[in-house]
Formats: sequence, structure tokens, C-alpha cells
Amino acid sequence: MFGFFENEQTRKIRSHIQNLAALAKADGHLDEREMSFIVAVGKKNGMRADEIRNIVASSSTNRLVVPDNDSERFDQIFDMVDMMLADGVVDDSEMNFCTVMAEKLGFRKDVVNLLVKQISQGVKDGMDRETIKSETQPFLKSIRQ
Repeated sequence: MFGFFENEQTRKIRSHIQNLAALAKADGHLDEREMSFIVAVGKKNGMRADEIRNIVASSSTNRLVVPDNDSERFDQIFDMVDMMLADGVVDDSEMNFCTVMAEKLGFRKDVVNLLVKQISQGVKDGMDRETIKSETQPFLKSIRQ
């Protein structure tokens, strides 16, 4: 059972890295700040930089693994929005990607734009993740059942 949990956790982290890579590539190029952000997220989750770079290089061929709890869903969309802002330029394709991914992560279509905008504003205002998470609780309760 422990092996299954470990494999499932590894699969979730890999999927998150793949999702971040897809967002980074949404504007047609992968900025070094975006790559650094992805590597930092991977390292925070126990991955090696070379392993992360390999996942990013092959990110277009993998499928989304949806987290099974609200907190992980929030963390994934938060990281995507944070990375979207990393290069200082928010382009429409990146914003669209974030909203599509929020919906794929289980957030209702009618709240994803507001959720992404609220996270973006919180990051720009220098708020920490937990404060933003707390302020977006109404959106987390809007997850499809």
C-alpha cells in the first residue's frame, strides 16, 4: 500500500510539473524565469533538477492528473498563476490556459475567471499563498461534485 501511495504522489507531482510546463510554453517560448520557477516547484516536492527538465522537455505528450482534494487543486492553480506572472508579461494565451486548467482541475466554469484574477491580484500585491487560499475559499467550495 505504501508503494502505491508513493507512486500516486510521484504521479501527481509529475502531472503538476507537466501542467506548469504547458503553461510556460503557451506563449510560444519557455522563459528562463519560468523554467527556474518550475524547477523550484519540483525541488520543493523532492525532485532533481535534471528529472524536472526532462519532464518539461516532454510535457506535450502527457495527460492531466487531477488532484483529489481542494487544497491540492488550489495549490496547482496557484502555481500556474504564479508562474504566468513570473516573466512579467501576462499574455492572453497564458491567461486562457490558466482558466482552462482551473476548469479541468474541477472548478466551475462560471468562477474560474474570477478565481484566476483573484489569485493574480493577490500574487501581484505580495500576499502569501495561505492568505490567498483563505480569501478564495468561496471558489474552492465551488468545485464540481
